[in-house]
Amino acid sequence: MKREIIITGDGSSTIHIPEWNEQYHSKHGALQEAKHVFIKTGLIPYISSSHKTEISILEIGFGTGLNALVTWEEASAQNTVVKYTGVEAYPVAQEEVDKLNFVEVLEDSEAENFFKNIHSSEWENEVEITPSFKLIKQQKFFQDIDDDQLYDLIYFDAFGARVQPELWSVEIFKKMFNALKNNGILVTYAAKGSVRRAMLEVGFGVERLPGPPGKREMLRATKII
Repeated sequence: MKREIIITGDGSSTIHIPEWNEQYHSKHGALQEAKHVFIKTGLIPYISSSHKTEISILEIGFGTGLNALVTWEEASAQNTVVKYTGVEAYPVAQEEVDKLNFVEVLEDSEAENFFKNIHSSEWENEVEITPSFKLIKQQKFFQDIDDDQLYDLIYFDAFGARVQPELWSVEIFKKMFNALKNNGILVTYAAKGSVRRAMLEVGFGVERLPGPPGKREMLRATKII
């Protein structure tokens, strides 16, 4: 399928797939969405409530690496060590990565090296990107995830249910539930009723929260045993 780099509402870039009319990030603002959904309602509340200084994160859809980038930035500010696992079935091509402008928009002098290193690091092996950020990129389908109580936090950032409904099924959310530690949380930009019902069916406690710019609501799910 054809893919193109576009500029979103906050000036940051994303990858657009015309055939699906779908983007890797919100067209209203890629950076704003990443910070709102995964940092403001995921990472920050988890660190605050758990008081942990080391956390493990699973990202469903590593994609452009934007969520890893903003996670590193916030975790560094909070002196939190992160072990980050990014699962991606179809890695973004390097020529596409080179056209993304996240580093310029963030205006962070250290972000350039970090962003370059997460994309150049080898797949399937744990790589120390910084002393406080370890990354494992896994190339596989989400259906093949079979982890058991490994993660504190899940960023669920798959393509939308409109184009890939199979990724928002009870089967997938059962895998997410199993992969989380007790009291772990999953955050996603999605707010569809079918997604919420799938989460509830596998045992999650689910909250509707205000969404990022351009979206009224999003979901946060908690594994409470």
